[in-house]
Amino acid sequence: MKVFTTGQVAKICKVAPRTVSKWFDSGRLKGYRIPGSQDRRIPREYLIKFLKEHGMPLEGIIEETLAKVLIVAQDQIFIENLKRELPIEKNFRVEVAASGFDAGIQAESFKPDCIIVDFSIGRTESLQICQNLRKNGGFSEIITIALLPDDGSSVNFDRSCINETFQKPFDTLLLTERLRTLIGAKKDLVMT
Repeated sequence: MKVFTTGQVAKICKVAPRTVSKWFDSGRLKGYRIPGSQDRRIPREYLIKFLKEHGMPLEGIIEETLAKVLIVAQDQIFIENLKRELPIEKNFRVEVAASGFDAGIQAESFKPDCIIVDFSIGRTESLQICQNLRKNGGFSEIITIALLPDDGSSVNFDRSCINETFQKPFDTLLLTERLRTLIGAKKDLVMT
């Protein structure tokens, strides 16, 4: 069962956290308090019921629970395999960019939680994508994962702009689980 904090509900409803607290305290929004704390938790089904009763859109709840991943790659077989492992049914929303320029445009509009950069598009361009994200204050918190080629060459570079690396070939299920862990921690998703 998925539960939300008052901060997450505020973001979904586009209101101040104090407003959510008032809804909760008045009994209009059902949930529970964490024992020994003043923190409130609102189960997903109660939030959906509340949104429907008050004619509020449900898009926010969907967006809040999706892990948004931008894949920067050109290998169509790889892209399709990864998209198959990251379906919306498993709470992933995936977009694809073929170049650094496309990645910049997609990052602006899509607002991904994570960008996976396939270094097969070119080492220089791949590093530039990761470095530009770190330099831009609006994107500095995006998780970056580098997929390094298995071409026998040694890949030495400053990895400070990259959160994780995977050497090809790799298990896509392992990448998927790592994405769940990293994005779940970043978005502070409360799962019970």
